[in-house]
Amino acid sequence: MVGMTLIVKTVARWVKSFIFLYGIYITLYGHLTPGGGFAGGVIVACSFILLILAFGKEKALKRISKALASELDSIGALMFLIIALLGIFAGGTFFINFIQKNAPGQDFHLLSAGTIILSNIAIAVKVGSSLFMVFVILAVLRVVKKGDKLEMIQTNMRGEE
Repeated sequence: MVGMTLIVKTVARWVKSFIFLYGIYITLYGHLTPGGGFAGGVIVACSFILLILAFGKEKALKRISKALASELDSIGALMFLIIALLGIFAGGTFFINFIQKNAPGQDFHLLSAGTIILSNIAIAVKVGSSLFMVFVILAVLRVVKKGDKLEMIQTNMRGEE
């Protein structure tokens, strides 16, 4: 049996969705409250890391594979770059807040920040997928001592070499 006890699995099953939603909230309202893309991405990644800790690598990698996490990592960086380049085409300056400049929203509302919310989403996708990939890689690698040398060995999904 992979993972933790039944109590830990039950609590993780209940809490993972709330952690994920809280990460999305922190990302979307980061321009109005403390938080933003980085903090939101870390919290979203923590919901998937909780799955790894409670149920094992297999369950978490069924939800989001290493390949999908790598693609999301690239998509987040590309979204951030596109938002920055759109500033040149729409406003004449790299990374200008062209939405707020052309159509200012009502202060202290969700869409009041223009491109800042889009940048927060791009950063959250990038940070969340990167942190998840780092944790998966650390969960799959194992250091063993062979003679006088330490070697890193990659294990498969069942923990076998």
